[in-house]
Amino acid sequence: MDQSDKDDTYWKQKLTPEQYEICRNRGTEKPFTGLYWNCFEKGIYRCVGCNTPLFSSETKFDAGCGWPSFYNLIDSKNISLSEDFSYGMNRIEVTCSHCGSHLGHVFPDGPAPTHERYCMNSASLILEKN
Repeated sequence: MDQSDKDDTYWKQKLTPEQYEICRNRGTEKPFTGLYWNCFEKGIYRCVGCNTPLFSSETKFDAGCGWPSFYNLIDSKNISLSEDFSYGMNRIEVTCSHCGSHLGHVFPDGPAPTHERYCMNSASLILEKN
């Protein structure tokens, strides 16, 4: 379900103020404060904006960074990657390819087999527990 054409009014009604700031304004939550940074319940992590499945709890790991981290995606078609030069850094931003919500960033320092660390904001995700 493509929701990239929704306006600000839609998003302000659908999301909490924190979710809106992170998902629509490319914000971030403080480390070690999000709902899922230290959560290891089984299930599927979905985009809070459109419910697209993004990550499985099977690929979640403790990266020690204070944000939920995953080493693999459910389906690469569900995310978009782009260069992010904000705050004087060079990072790769991760957004939902269906609704455009900012999710977090991906780094090349994760565990095998992918060696990727998808460092996500809890406010961008909703856990569908098994």
